[in-house]
Amino acid sequence: MDKNKYIKIMSIVITSVIIMYLVVLLVNVIKKPTQTFVAEKGRIYKEEFTEGFIIRDETLIEVEDANRGIAPIKSEGEKVAKGENVYRYFVENEEEINKKIEEIDVKIQENINEDDTYFSTDIKLINNQIDKCLDNVHDNRNSIQTILQEKNNINSNLTQKVKIKAENSDNDTLKELVNERNEYEKSLENNSEYIPAENSGVISYRVDGYEEEFHTGDFSYLNEEFLNKINIRTGQIIAGSANKGKIINNFKCYVACVLDSDEAKNAATGSSLKLRLQSTEEIPAKIIYKATQADGKELLVLEVSNNVTQLIQFRKSSFDVIWWSSSGLKIPNAALKYDGEVAYVIRNRGGLKEQIFVKILKSNDKYSIVDNYTYSELEKLGYDASTLRYKKSISVYDEIEL
Repeated sequence: MDKNKYIKIMSIVITSVIIMYLVVLLVNVIKKPTQTFVAEKGRIYKEEFTEGFIIRDETLIEVEDANRGIAPIKSEGEKVAKGENVYRYFVENEEEINKKIEEIDVKIQENINEDDTYFSTDIKLINNQIDKCLDNVHDNRNSIQTILQEKNNINSNLTQKVKIKAENSDNDTLKELVNERNEYEKSLENNSEYIPAENSGVISYRVDGYEEEFHTGDFSYLNEEFLNKINIRTGQIIAGSANKGKIINNFKCYVACVLDSDEAKNAATGSSLKLRLQSTEEIPAKIIYKATQADGKELLVLEVSNNVTQLIQFRKSSFDVIWWSSSGLKIPNAALKYDGEVAYVIRNRGGLKEQIFVKILKSNDKYSIVDNYTYSELEKLGYDASTLRYKKSISVYDEIEL
């Protein structure tokens, strides 16, 4: 074969191969273009979702004669001192007296002057208190405890407002009505028997029958089988009781849960973590009891000192256990490459691609928090100092290839 002809054929073959390669490369790029990620400041977690039982220091209020009927004096979630009255037994003619008080309230409303201008000092102060109560209800409209508390405060302020107006009014009928109302209230107070609190804490009328099943101090009675037998739906709100109540330690409560993660198995008693409640709020917690179950899972009892009153309405709740969290320069794990055991990323700055070594501080399944190496750190890892003269650093808003 002619030499020139052979060269020509080989040139055509080589050119065809190159063109085919470029076409395939172009198709692959179109089908799967190079993805990038912008480095940013962020936070990563190691967490797991679970369910747990709320355990509290709870003292049931003993009612010796429940058949007589009792009326709560305090609102749900209200703080009480030891010896302070929390219940009142109904008097013999209580229903009749309350009906008369209601009739008097209607007559007072018909005779009272709605103009507050005359009583500028005292009435304005009470109106301000009522406005604060209403603002607090608006800000905590998801809290039944707050709403009930502020409802009682508003009623108390309104009653005080009526009395001040009656005392300063020229309307004799109004004065007589208020005095009559006061007499009926005194008859209820003077003829009633009271039930005091045995210890200090917050009052709750949410009694579910498990107050004596769960107790604090020694948690060795807890195990997975015991918890599985508790027939309560997760997130179920404990119903209020008409004739039962309890005093709860409002400084701390406990959460018992069973976990099967490596973090739970490696966790030590006394270590700290965080819980993310249904309200999405994160609160600190501490492991105070740990027991390995027959199936290898771990039963943990976590001590909580924040949002204790918020958990009063639940016996069983779902939450996230946050084992750790870390903040800093956040990049996806898919961007990490390795030179031996040293991680690096490829930064794309205006088409210029550069290899940048990064120090991994913390990682979860998807992301890592990284930092830049110093010259001395890289030298200790075996890199030649002369090649590090123009060492690059990764920073926020850098475009990183995935």
